[in-house]
Amino acid sequence: MSTLKHIAIIMDGNGRWASKHSLPRILGHQQGIKAVHGVVKACVIRGIKTLTLFAFSSENKNRSTEEVSLLFKLFLGVLKQEVKKLNEHNIRLKIIGDMSLFPAKIQQTALDAQALLASNIGLTLVIAANYGGQWDIAQAAAKIAKAAIDGDIKASNINIDSFSQYLSLADEPNVDLLIRTSGELRISNFLLWDIAYSEFYFTETLWPDFNEFELNKAINNFNNRNRRFGIRLKEKSC
Repeated sequence: MSTLKHIAIIMDGNGRWASKHSLPRILGHQQGIKAVHGVVKACVIRGIKTLTLFAFSSENKNRSTEEVSLLFKLFLGVLKQEVKKLNEHNIRLKIIGDMSLFPAKIQQTALDAQALLASNIGLTLVIAANYGGQWDIAQAAAKIAKAAIDGDIKASNINIDSFSQYLSLADEPNVDLLIRTSGELRISNFLLWDIAYSEFYFTETLWPDFNEFELNKAINNFNNRNRRFGIRLKEKSC
């Protein structure tokens, strides 16, 4: 029986998909949203507890101003359009990352959407927006340092377990399976702490072409692995 609880995906290849079809890059991103719909639905059917999607990395802000602006507008549109559907399917939404980069309108919409879906108990959909693994560890370090200064924690009590409580995914199960599409073989600063014991699956499939069939291939590959751990991180109770 599969022990798969948490899948994380680096959704890569939207731009290359658009180029392959002689289309503007933004249409590649729009097609990528359709792929998200299929994967979320498949995870709900399979009873996956948490799905984390790398939507916008902290490095993406270095792209052209025009593309970043279009990505912001697309993100806002998706939040507004999808929140009702997510609620109908009992899906909880969590957005992680440094949201200060986003316009105030997007920040408020994100807060409203998360509040509306907070009591749902089905799949937890985590969207990593302006997120970086190094940023996550740094912000956790800053929080635990402040807690130590305030006397809420002793320096001698800071360890792996206590530190992990300050990370963005503190309340979620450990990441079991990390998937990256488009053939790239790197982590790209995604969930650096949380994937310490994850299984990796890389596929040549571009994200807009990633569907339930491709997800099943990744999950079947995971299920056929004999997971060996050295000193394993303590499983979080979620």
